[in-house]
Amino acid sequence: MANLNSEKLNVLPLFIADAFTKKPFSGNPAAVCLLPSNYDIDNCTKQKIAAEMNLSQTAFLKTVKEGNTFQNGKRFTLEWFTPICEVPLCGHATMATSAVLFAECGNESEVVEFETLSGILKAKRLPDNRIEMEFPAYEFKSMMGKCDELIKAIVNDLPVQNVVFSTSKMYLIQLSDSVTRKQFEEMKPDDAKMLAAEPNRIIGAIVTLKASGEDCVDDEGNSYDFLTRFFTPWLGVSEDPVCGSSHCVLAPYWAKILYKKNFYGHYCSRREGNVHVQLVDDRILLSGHATVVVKGQLHM
Repeated sequence: MANLNSEKLNVLPLFIADAFTKKPFSGNPAAVCLLPSNYDIDNCTKQKIAAEMNLSQTAFLKTVKEGNTFQNGKRFTLEWFTPICEVPLCGHATMATSAVLFAECGNESEVVEFETLSGILKAKRLPDNRIEMEFPAYEFKSMMGKCDELIKAIVNDLPVQNVVFSTSKMYLIQLSDSVTRKQFEEMKPDDAKMLAAEPNRIIGAIVTLKASGEDCVDDEGNSYDFLTRFFTPWLGVSEDPVCGSSHCVLAPYWAKILYKKNFYGHYCSRREGNVHVQLVDDRILLSGHATVVVKGQLHM
């Protein structure tokens, strides 16, 4: 069991939470390591911990001021590491971290703030146990006809309607409306060919499809607006089960197509996950549920 108040500096509380789901063992898992303000570990050690966890993301949360605790603090520093590198933004690990703060640490703040490489991010608890996060919305430009080898490596022969590249270094590929959900889920990108087609380090490739039909509703009968999958071998993760930060591109992209600013998206990975997203000027409000599934200690 995690001890939030351990006096041993080589023993740190560690959690794993599944984000964008109400059910354990679905959604996107992230490890969350809690660091008191008087305890420093270098990035090399953080990277080793993330490699040990071997999840798409491991988050490191630290109190900002001495005397602040995870129970009473309102602002923290937050960093994210994949098994091979640090990343500037991660939605699902931020949601997992917020769930740990609210559900496990007993933090009673309505809103907590995180100092990150992407600026100050906020997480808010909602009445229905959802967690809402405020992230930046990213601009994008057309890439149709400019990255055919990469597209082929990802979607094979499925028809493509549009391709854009965002300022967050993510490709977004919209498949034709004629593609079925079954075809979408059966798509098997080739990591080696993806890396060869795009040797420069990018964040990843979003593949999205307009949702339609009876198989595009959740367990309560609510219809999805779009379906998504996300691939990021450039960061050491073949497929990210539910990528929250991808919605920083998805929301402004689909707003131009669907002429709306509130969306309900579904990730069609093996683990699946549901995401609510709202576009507000140059920001997005991303919300969903998260479930803590592991509580323990990290011995260093």
